[in-house]
Amino acid sequence: MPWIVGYPRDKVSWYPIIDSEKCLKDKCAICMNCGQKVFEWTKDGPKVVNPNSCVVGCTTCGNLCRGTAISFPDKKELRLLYAKEKIWDKVHEQLEKDGKLKIVNHEEAAVPAQT
Repeated sequence: MPWIVGYPRDKVSWYPIIDSEKCLKDKCAICMNCGQKVFEWTKDGPKVVNPNSCVVGCTTCGNLCRGTAISFPDKKELRLLYAKEKIWDKVHEQLEKDGKLKIVNHEEAAVPAQT
C-alpha cells in the first residue's frame, strides 16, 4: 500500500501521541485494535512502541478513542512534505505501475460467460 514512495518512512513525522491524562484505559483500549501493531499495552495503559509502523495519514485510533486521548502531528506539515518531495507524484506512479489505476468495467464482469 504505497501511501509514501521514494522517501524514508522514518523521516515522516506521522504517528499517534497519547495524552495519558485523557486516556480511559479501564473503559476503552480501542487503540489496541491497530493492525500495524503501533501500540503495546502496559500497566499504565497503551504506549506507542512502533511509531514508524503507523500508516501515514491514518487517524483511526484517534477518531475512535473514547477519551479523545490520541492525537497526531499537524497534517499541514505532512502535506507540505508531500508537495516538497513530490511524494504524491511518486505514489501515483507506483499505483499505475501496480495496476491499481486500471478502469474496471463492472458490467462486463457481472455478465456470466455463455456456453
